[in-house]
Amino acid sequence: MPTAALALLVLVAAALVAAAIMLTRRRPPHVEPSATTSDCDWAAAAGAEFAHLSDADRCDLVFAVAALEDPRSHRLLEGALEDPSEAVALAAARAMASCGRSAELERYLARPGERSRRIAAMLELFT
Repeated sequence: MPTAALALLVLVAAALVAAAIMLTRRRPPHVEPSATTSDCDWAAAAGAEFAHLSDADRCDLVFAVAALEDPRSHRLLEGALEDPSEAVALAAARAMASCGRSAELERYLARPGERSRRIAAMLELFT
């Protein structure tokens, strides 16, 4: 009888260890934000609490600002085109195109340079 109890205890312990290993493997790795708004004033202009957002959070902010459709939000979107992260700039360009701000967007895309050409090419994929 004690051998059976010991075998059951070993099986339970092994199952708990296996479950703990599975749980640790499922957690996504911690990823540091690749850029903050220390180099871009547009997010800080939206409010001090937005001054140090990650790239992904700034993309979310772009789409939230675009939904406001007021003159201040249009200026913020234009500023977001200058974000150091090209993903954020693309989000701003996409938001501007979606809300009919094509004149401002065309001025940005007409600039010489690789970045504006890449953003223009990526925007074409959305249409």
